[in-house]
Amino acid sequence: MFNPFASLLDTPAFQVLALIYTILSATAFVWAPLVLMWLAAHLWLVYRRMLYIQKNFQFIMLEVKVPRTVDKTPLAMELALHGFLQGRPYNWYDIWWVGEVKPWFSLELVSLEGDVKFFIRTPSKFKKLIESSIYAHYPDTEIHEVKDYVSLAPYIHAKDEWTMNGCTYSLTMPDPYPIKTYIDYGLDSTSTKEEMKSDPLASQIEFLGSFGRGQYMWFQIVIQMTGDRFKTPDTWFKHHDWKEEGKKVVKELQEKYAGEVGTRATKRQTEIIQAIERSLGKPGFDVGMRAIYIAKKENFDGSNISGMRGAMRPFSTLDLNGFRSSGTSFDFPWQDWNDWRQNRKKHKLYDAYVRRSWFYAPYKRKPFILNTEELATIFHFPGGVSETPTFSRIESRKGEPPANLPI
Repeated sequence: MFNPFASLLDTPAFQVLALIYTILSATAFVWAPLVLMWLAAHLWLVYRRMLYIQKNFQFIMLEVKVPRTVDKTPLAMELALHGFLQGRPYNWYDIWWVGEVKPWFSLELVSLEGDVKFFIRTPSKFKKLIESSIYAHYPDTEIHEVKDYVSLAPYIHAKDEWTMNGCTYSLTMPDPYPIKTYIDYGLDSTSTKEEMKSDPLASQIEFLGSFGRGQYMWFQIVIQMTGDRFKTPDTWFKHHDWKEEGKKVVKELQEKYAGEVGTRATKRQTEIIQAIERSLGKPGFDVGMRAIYIAKKENFDGSNISGMRGAMRPFSTLDLNGFRSSGTSFDFPWQDWNDWRQNRKKHKLYDAYVRRSWFYAPYKRKPFILNTEELATIFHFPGGVSETPTFSRIESRKGEPPANLPI
């Protein structure tokens, strides 16, 4: 009888697959238990962490209202961010049995139908610490606990009414390379007149203020104190932090530049090395960034998508670091039949945003690292240079009466 698969069975590719299958089957008693042990350990760690998070982290949302006059440079925010450096080195018992994790926070700049607002999401037990960190450097701000604004646009529960698009951001270069910071923009000097300043955040606020009724744009920066997560070469389990990784990058650049131009680097090459070394001198955060544009179907404007994806360009440089975005859409229709994959990506992105999930399940992703200077550049309270009408400011912070007033 004619066998239609005979020619297929005789091909070299099939014979290679058959050999691989035979080897795997014969050695299953070796690798199968190891795979099962790895899977069990992974599931156990996820389980213990979920229990720890549910028991120890009750998150709240804080709205920060900015005064009309902010005479502080972004250095004030850089100092305030030190209050977010929460965590400690954990031993094996803390990690594998207790499931202990470092706390994380979310810094958010959003447009609610054109009303531009600053929010900070924090575990409730750090509320006083975060408030004191902000008030210490911005004494005229007002901080109020508010309801989470994501309830204003319930995309998952009302997809027939809403349309959304979103993206996540990542770095264009390895972590030790710095982005363009407020110091590069000359915002570190208080002697410069307000009208002479060029705050890169002003254009983003102007963009957010342009939205109308039924339109929302949300930018989210999830942060956590960084740790040892770079694998050390020639070791099995040892890891090192981003500063050690940065020193390795500097050494590689010095050797590369010396090989290219003799014994001395060019002026720009020297500036690149100095920029990396200066960046390594400040504390770092693990960072995840995402953005969502969501609107009522009748109000959705596709031109806002390019503005969302390009919002981080002012912080990029050609030969140091910058941001690139990854969206929820596909380039060609045959990549996603009937928009099934795109709708799934949108659902997951929205749910991850609402949960502020990045470092742990259910939406664990690889973070990148920004130091306090870089983080303060992309999230700070702007001065009068940003005069967008929909960016509401307060005249002054309301103070409490003295405690010794007579009754």
